[in-house]
Amino acid sequence: MDPRGQDLEPQPQECHTLPSRDSTNNTTAGNPTHNITKVETRQEVEHTQHHHHKQQQQRIAEDADEKEDALLDNNGNNSNTHRVTSASSSHHSHSRTAVRHTTSKTTTTCHGVNDHGNGGVQRVTSSPTIRNTRARLGLRPAAPINEEEQIAQWQGLRWSRVRVALREPFSEFFGVVTMVVLGNASVAQVLLSTGQREAPGGGGYGGYQSINWGWGIGVMLGLYVAGDSGAYLNPAITFSNCLFRQLPWRRFPSYAVAQLLGAFVGSGIVYANYVNAIDHYEGKGIRTVPPSEKATASIFCTFPQPFLSRSGQFFSEFIASAILVLVVFALRDPGNNGIEKDGKWFPLMMMFLIFALGSGLGWETGNAINPARDLGPRIMATLLGYGSEMWTAGGYYFWIPIVAPFCGCVFGGLLYDVFIYTGASPINTPWMGLKHIFRPDYGWRVARERYRKGIEEGLV
Repeated sequence: MDPRGQDLEPQPQECHTLPSRDSTNNTTAGNPTHNITKVETRQEVEHTQHHHHKQQQQRIAEDADEKEDALLDNNGNNSNTHRVTSASSSHHSHSRTAVRHTTSKTTTTCHGVNDHGNGGVQRVTSSPTIRNTRARLGLRPAAPINEEEQIAQWQGLRWSRVRVALREPFSEFFGVVTMVVLGNASVAQVLLSTGQREAPGGGGYGGYQSINWGWGIGVMLGLYVAGDSGAYLNPAITFSNCLFRQLPWRRFPSYAVAQLLGAFVGSGIVYANYVNAIDHYEGKGIRTVPPSEKATASIFCTFPQPFLSRSGQFFSEFIASAILVLVVFALRDPGNNGIEKDGKWFPLMMMFLIFALGSGLGWETGNAINPARDLGPRIMATLLGYGSEMWTAGGYYFWIPIVAPFCGCVFGGLLYDVFIYTGASPINTPWMGLKHIFRPDYGWRVARERYRKGIEEGLV
């Protein structure tokens, strides 16, 4: 017995919590027997806590497996379901969980579709092949495609991966197909039905305003179809956005090719639908271009009025294209208080814009204002039997609907940015953007900084 009435031999104690510092005093600190008891108690507590922690990890792993199995069971019914995979391991073998390991080292994070803005983050695998392909084309390699990419990998279909990698060019392609089919078909119906007595009014099925409505509605619906790509539908507008709105330049070639092919295919669809009417109108196997009396080549592309000079031809396309981009930039300007900020009325406003341009500036040259809309159908018509006159008519007019829209769109964008726009634009940089040209070192620093930010935001 010690002076305090306690046995010198320590007795076993059961305790599930560590003694607090407040309970430790100078009298017990100097007692070696009490120190041994504290060590044994601490070991028991640590063992108990470790046992509880291990059980908790096992329960979490079992819950994760059950949730994952439920997601996989419902994947066929819900295309928006992600297959969540993760790998978790610790330095100690006893804490290793039963969660499945991922099969890819490259991972990205995205918000689940059903999170409704609650910030839930899921880990999904990302294919380096898809990311590299999209990066080379200047497309957003990660941000908008995580869900679709995960579904494509789960399906294991090659075409699903191609669709994810080239989604935006495909959107541009089908948007232009929609626009050209509706626009050129309206021209074909008005022209080929001229003089049809059975038509309402006895003068044919439609008039000049029918063409303007056809093109306006075609542009509006094309914008809806191509919404995921930005819906440019026009190489000249795409070029202007690369120049003034920081659209990646690497995206321009893929978009321009998709737009040209869309116009090419769209005009072919129109020809297939109206080939019998063309034979009836011109004669079996006869294909002519303006200024022939019954020329049908104007169904597909534009031709100038015979009285126009070369400068008049160019200016007509130039001024219409400048107004086009001036209004487009105004409609897409977040600082413009005269528009809806969410842009929900943009396609409808574009319909009225195209209708107005056709009504006021469409007579002299046909109002191409789109290089793809004119060049693609011109190539198609050449292959369908209209011959080399598609290129020589109007004094080799074919190059004006290609060059003038680019010049006009750049000029319209320049006007808007110089006098109205206050956002990010080369015009709102030192020397109105010319410092990038005369000071290559400055331009290189700006380009590197933009590239670095693009990588951080998943844009490049």
